[in-house]
Amino acid sequence: MPRSVRCVLMRGGTSKAVFLRGADLPGAEDDRDRMILSIFGSPDRRQIDGLGGADPLTSKLAIIGPPPRGLARAADTDVSYTFGQVNVVRPEIDWRSLCGNISAAVGAYAIYEGFVEPVAPLTIVKVYNSNLDRVLTIEVPVENGRPMEEGYYTVHGVPGTGARIVVDFADTAGASAGALLPTGRPSDILAIPGFGDIEASLVDIGNAHVFIRAGDIGLKGTETVAEIDQNKPLAALLESIRGAAAARMGMVSALEEAADESPATPLIGIVSVPAGYQDVIGARMIAAEDVDLVSRLMFMQQTHKAYAATSTACTGVASQIPGTVVFEITRPEARTALRNRCEVRIGHPAGVIETETELEIMAGGFAVRRATVSRTARRIMEGYVFVPEVSPASLRGAPLGTGPRDHDIEPPSGRS
Repeated sequence: MPRSVRCVLMRGGTSKAVFLRGADLPGAEDDRDRMILSIFGSPDRRQIDGLGGADPLTSKLAIIGPPPRGLARAADTDVSYTFGQVNVVRPEIDWRSLCGNISAAVGAYAIYEGFVEPVAPLTIVKVYNSNLDRVLTIEVPVENGRPMEEGYYTVHGVPGTGARIVVDFADTAGASAGALLPTGRPSDILAIPGFGDIEASLVDIGNAHVFIRAGDIGLKGTETVAEIDQNKPLAALLESIRGAAAARMGMVSALEEAADESPATPLIGIVSVPAGYQDVIGARMIAAEDVDLVSRLMFMQQTHKAYAATSTACTGVASQIPGTVVFEITRPEARTALRNRCEVRIGHPAGVIETETELEIMAGGFAVRRATVSRTARRIMEGYVFVPEVSPASLRGAPLGTGPRDHDIEPPSGRS
C-alpha cells in the first residue's frame, strides 16, 4: 500500500521544487532520503516515476517547519527551511548548498501555510536556513491576506510577469567556507592538472563560488549553454577548476573528490566584460549597455540555463571587491557599493538579472550589508504524492539513470 504525503509544488524564479513538511518525513536520515528519492523518481534521467522534472533546475526540494527551539540564530525567525538538490542520475541528495530561487518561494509558502501573519502591502519573512545555519530576509508583497502572484516584474527565463519578491542573502556571507573571502585574498592561483595555473577568485555568500575569466579558458564569455555543454574537454577542465577551488576552501578532501563530496558547490562563474549577445530563450538581443558584466554559470556539472539567485548575490558582491577577477571586468560605473548601495546587472544566457549590493569596509575585510535578488514565485499544485513501499532506486541493480528493459522483471504467474 503506497503511503501518501502532502506536498506543494512551487516555482521560485527559474527553478521549481517540491515542498514537504519536515514532520511528514521519517526521522532516520536514510529512510528520509529514500522516501525523497522515491517522490522525485530518482535516479532516472527522465524521473518518469516521480515528481522530478529531469533537470537540475526542477529536481529541487524544500523541507519546511517551525524554527528550531533553543538555537540563538533562529530565535527571531518565522520558519525553518532545508534545501535539497536531488540528483537526477544518482541516488543522492546534496544538502550542502542553498537555492536562492526556491528561497523566494519559501517566503510565499510560509504565508500560504500560516507560519507568518500576512501584512499588506509587504510582509517580511525571516527564514532560518539549516543548510548554512544562517537567516534569509524575504520581502513578500501581500494583498487580501495572500501573497501576490500577479504583477509586472519580469524574470528572464520565466514566461510572463509576476509580483516581485526580494531575498536578502547578506547574513550568509562565509557560511559555506568560513569567510566571505575564504583564503583571505581577493584572487588566488589554482594549479590545474593538465592545464596549468589559472587565476581565480573564491567568494562565499549565498553559496561558495569560484570565478574565472572567460578568456583564460579560451571563451568569449557570450557562448550559449549548448556550446559550453557540448564541449566535453571544457567540461572536464571546469570540473577540475571547481575541484581545485573546493579543495583550496577546505570543502572537500581533494580535487578529485569534489564530484562525490560536494557536487553542487562551489559553483563556477565564468565572467567577461559587458558585450552584446542573443538571448537564446527569448530570441532577442541583449545589448552591451544593458549589462555591467557577462557571466556563464556552471551548476551540477552543467551550464545553468539562466543564473542562480545565490550566484547573483555572490557575483554582485564579488564585483565590488577590488582585486577580484569579477571587479576587474565589471563596468567601472557600477563599482560603487563601497560608497553606497548600488545595483549590478549581470548578463546570462536567458537575459539580465539585477542584484542590489552594499558593502562596508571593516578591520581585516568587508561586511556585507545587503545582497539581494528579486524573483517571482507561484504556487502550482498542492495535494498528496504517493510513495511506494519499495523505492524505485532500490528495486533493481540497473545502471544509474536507466530503468530495466521490459523483460528484466518477470510478472507474477498468470498475469501479464
